[in-house]
Amino acid sequence: MRKRLGIISLFVILFIAFITIWSFSYQTGREEAYIPMENTSSTPVIPSETGVFRRSEFALDYSNMPIDKNHERTLKTYYKNRAYHGAPPTIPHPVKIELSMGGNTCLQCHHNGGFTEKFNAYAPVTPHPEMENCRQCHVPQHTETLFKGTNFPKITVPEVGVNNALQGSPPVIPHQIEMHENCLSCHAGPSAPKEIRVTHPERINCRQCHVLNNKETTDIGVFKRQSIQ
Repeated sequence: MRKRLGIISLFVILFIAFITIWSFSYQTGREEAYIPMENTSSTPVIPSETGVFRRSEFALDYSNMPIDKNHERTLKTYYKNRAYHGAPPTIPHPVKIELSMGGNTCLQCHHNGGFTEKFNAYAPVTPHPEMENCRQCHVPQHTETLFKGTNFPKITVPEVGVNNALQGSPPVIPHQIEMHENCLSCHAGPSAPKEIRVTHPERINCRQCHVLNNKETTDIGVFKRQSIQ
């Protein structure tokens, strides 16, 4: 009798296990198939390439924006706020709080530009709004003259209209693109200097036609600072 009960108990346990496994398998099979997406890519991400498309959503807006010719920026004012070509522009207006930076102050005007009635001018758009420690590189202007002359080598400022490799070909990029990957921030919209404002901002893939000029800098040898007597 005990042997018969043991065999029946074994079959009951096996039957319950079969029902449990079959039910779990059936419910799992009813779920939608999911393929996990891996973040790794065989193609390396080049920041200088991806940065071109950061303001692409404003491309058509730039094409339709009216230009106020009485408040246009020029390359003269563009370079006036720089110690030398390629240097970060200085801040040409008073800074309310000495330690202010980033999204709380600077980016309110310089993230998307726009006309500022207080200064009666268009606010330039920063090409790198993700770097919020603005005062690390940009300093206020306290004087309009140099306080001490140096023999620092002067870099020639790129000219407009002479950067075409061939007649009728797209002009090359006459400057380095590190921290300047966002082309539309400087070359589109009413805040762009009129000499370098593009006529086709809707063609957002700028690097497809415009290539870098790798001959901008020249070897000057070992730099020696002039001794101060």
